[in-house]
Amino acid sequence: MPTFTIDDRTLEAKPGQTIIQAATEHGIDVPHFCWHPSLSVAGNCRMCLVDVGMPKMNPDRTPALDDNGNPIIMFMPKLQIACATQVSEGMVVRLNHPKVKPAQEAVMEFLLINHPLDCPICDEAGQCKLQEYGYKHSKGESRFTETKNHKDKRVPLGPNVLFDAERCISCSRCIRYAKEEANQPVLTFVDRGDHVTIETFPGTQFDSPYSMNVIEICPVGALTSQDFRFKARVWDMSFNESICTGCARGCNTQAGVRNNEILRLEPNTNMDVNQYWMCDHGRLSQFKFVNENRVKKSLVRENGSLVEAEWDAATAKAAELLKSVKASEIMVLGSAKATNEDNYALVRFAKEVLNTSNVDFFRYDNASFGDEKLRRSDMTPNSTGAVEVGVKPASGGVSAKDLTAKISSGAIKALYVMEDDIAVISPELASALDKLAVLIVHASNHTETAKKAHVVFAAATYAELEGTYTNFQNRVQHVEPFIVTPENERRMGMKLSRLDKFGAHNDRWTQGERRNCRQSWRVITGLAKAMGAEADSWRYRTSEDVFEALADNVPFFSGMSYGLLDERKGVVSGEAEKEFVEVFEYESHTLKPN
Repeated sequence: MPTFTIDDRTLEAKPGQTIIQAATEHGIDVPHFCWHPSLSVAGNCRMCLVDVGMPKMNPDRTPALDDNGNPIIMFMPKLQIACATQVSEGMVVRLNHPKVKPAQEAVMEFLLINHPLDCPICDEAGQCKLQEYGYKHSKGESRFTETKNHKDKRVPLGPNVLFDAERCISCSRCIRYAKEEANQPVLTFVDRGDHVTIETFPGTQFDSPYSMNVIEICPVGALTSQDFRFKARVWDMSFNESICTGCARGCNTQAGVRNNEILRLEPNTNMDVNQYWMCDHGRLSQFKFVNENRVKKSLVRENGSLVEAEWDAATAKAAELLKSVKASEIMVLGSAKATNEDNYALVRFAKEVLNTSNVDFFRYDNASFGDEKLRRSDMTPNSTGAVEVGVKPASGGVSAKDLTAKISSGAIKALYVMEDDIAVISPELASALDKLAVLIVHASNHTETAKKAHVVFAAATYAELEGTYTNFQNRVQHVEPFIVTPENERRMGMKLSRLDKFGAHNDRWTQGERRNCRQSWRVITGLAKAMGAEADSWRYRTSEDVFEALADNVPFFSGMSYGLLDERKGVVSGEAEKEFVEVFEYESHTLKPN
């Protein structure tokens, strides 16, 4: 590997790496706008100019030395762009140098000539590279006295992305992304000079399933989300790492939260799962159900209607109903949407407390949704985990595909459903549910299945719980809560947004709703005890306790722990003992405060 020097630091580079690639991997920030590690090199912005020198060579190709025995370095007459200059053995790069700073200042002055002064209303404010470099690398003044050139604003490039041409710095990131990553080359530059702008080709729109990734990779506020636009300032939100639960990929995400409400989801870099991207479906569909139509408190059916009940009352009622039915007549449905911890507790409950072998879960496959990039046809986050923890019928047990027939024949009289709206699967199954003597449901939202239930336990969503999901790669990933409930409020602590943490009690920002929901394993633990199970065998206090039991008893999870999952951003089954080599991960956004 070639050895080179940046500002007196001697570093190693991989063969073929450019200066900016090698520097970034070593934690050195070379200012840039147009470069992105996943896109081709354009060299548009010239912000990454550096002073480059090479050792002077003797005729015999040995380095020429000065009187002190040091190599003589011959610097190039002009500055070079770090994004397109490959590292060579012995190369010397000067970043913090008197020749470089005026060049950076000139580039910044040029980029800001026609840029509007609308930072106070820009969605990118607070995480904008133009703002950041304006502080770090500009002169702080402009010699431009002419009238700014005005361009079109609020131009829809597609259903989800708006374009503000005045803010655009012509870095071409979006154009290259559309062609190289989204495989929809419909964006291009038009016009020239200070009139240059970006348009879609006539008769087309940028409606790729991955179109919204251009919002993150845009280094300024030229591209904004139709869904999020003007909803919040970045410094008023907390940013929390999680995963997308929209399919079996399990893309790593950042959730922006204010007032106990998720306002947006965006990708979090994980090169082993989703790289730098996520699909528009995941962005737009995987947080609104957390905010809306929630079961805020457990429900019990009385006189034909569901009424709110305290946890103890709902648990007692569920225990009473389950005891009234024979074990062979009870069916337990886990969920590919629930965590490994929840499914593990449910399997234990079915086998040890209910003494039933009728355990299974429904699969949700949509071939038209899957693609060759990120999206999977399996529309659930944890079908692999559900199978591995044992959510499947024992010998002679009833399977999910036979459920409708078994209810209709009277073989199944009681159904325990955890976090799944099975009534929407088919009209026949929905009708069969009405024949059940007992229907107990864990539900986070007012679903069609919950409406038919005798007891509804208010279930936490992925945003309100701690646990693990297993994606299609057999990778187990850990999530923590970022929405407050009465049970997790104390542990949330400083994860709350600035306004949620420090606002006055009469401030509207502190009035976010806290739903009285619980994680399913906790509900099951309480129910097991209410039905006479030995208390010591159900002594789980935290999700980590459940996962430790899971790792001890299920070989698939052997050697795993929450700490290990966090350190490695997920662990593939069988690789817990494998040596871990941390890889640098580039982030498009900067300055995300908590």
